[in-house]
Amino acid sequence: LVQKRRCGFPDVAGFSTFSGEPKWAKQVLTYRLLNSTPDLHSADVNAAVKKAFSVWSSVTPLKFIMKDRGGADIMISFASSLCGICSSGHNDLLPFDGPGGSVAHAYAPGKDLGGDAHFDEDETWTKSTEGTNLFYVAAHEFGHSLELFHSKDPNALMYPVYRKFDPSVFPLHQDDIKGIQYLYGNSHESAEIKDPTESKEPALPNTCSPDLTFDAVTTFRGEIMFFKDKHFWRKHPAVREIDFHLVTSFWPWLPSGVDAAYEIPEKDETHLFKGNEFLIARGDTILPGYPKKLYILGFSKDVAKIDAAFYDRNKGKIYYFIGDRFWRNESMDRRPRLIKDAFPGINGKVDAVFQHENFLYFFRRRKQFEFDFDKKRVTHLLKTNFWFPC
Repeated sequence: LVQKRRCGFPDVAGFSTFSGEPKWAKQVLTYRLLNSTPDLHSADVNAAVKKAFSVWSSVTPLKFIMKDRGGADIMISFASSLCGICSSGHNDLLPFDGPGGSVAHAYAPGKDLGGDAHFDEDETWTKSTEGTNLFYVAAHEFGHSLELFHSKDPNALMYPVYRKFDPSVFPLHQDDIKGIQYLYGNSHESAEIKDPTESKEPALPNTCSPDLTFDAVTTFRGEIMFFKDKHFWRKHPAVREIDFHLVTSFWPWLPSGVDAAYEIPEKDETHLFKGNEFLIARGDTILPGYPKKLYILGFSKDVAKIDAAFYDRNKGKIYYFIGDRFWRNESMDRRPRLIKDAFPGINGKVDAVFQHENFLYFFRRRKQFEFDFDKKRVTHLLKTNFWFPC
């Protein structure tokens, strides 16, 4: 274990805190990136750091705000073993040791260096499962910044030895959650994570489970988003790796997930449906005036939810699916049609649907149907996680 990549603080315990428990006395904390790494685009570094903080905010009342200048509670920097005490902000007399070995370290809450996190520039930082995953290491280090010490549980995020990051698994272990909630309490939104054995909420989804189902699927700026409860997977069709996130880490105003979604690429709009309401987002920003009620679209006021929806990019039409029937946006005042009549081979209620190239992909329970839009027939029967590297 000593030869493996690890955090710079060596001690371990059951979930443990620093001596004296010097936790933050406030719930809104600021952070600032003093510099970046040439291994990644600055936007990717910002995203990894933001996502790492969201891991902890998802199970506590803590909130994290990024600052572009001035002081901050948590100062973040990259430094090389060749630098020593240098202008990059690594002035703590704890030099790094080159590639491998200690990859980062962080300090417990307090003044001056308190809360600060330093990353070894000699590592190869990545946003994938190769090299050293920045998000995973940052999430660990920010645990220290919040006052957690190391754990002796090898499955815990706060275990000191780096292990290959699995993007399909929520990084916090029960030991991590007990520790951070001992210090700061839990948030209402994270009640299902606090104790999975007592929770009424669904367990965290398993990417490669044969029983995996989706709530909604949509294209998004060239990628595909797959929604399940309060989480989503994000994948580019031409890339093997996938990203796994809490919905609130990207859309904070969607704490309970979505029922249906579709994208209108030419407008850069993503339409998201939950219960009897819908909203429109551009990137991670909700457009003004939303959410709105479904009846504005032409549905009767007793429609409680949409099961699935997609936008036909070829004809500019929108399809809405409820039960075993569907509506098209230009004929909302007419009677709906049976799904099986317009899409032979797709029988009954569907969970999600999206368009990729000239095919539709219908999700129904544990199955996925590839449907040829031109030939009007099912061409392949696939597993729901066909798009994932399982």
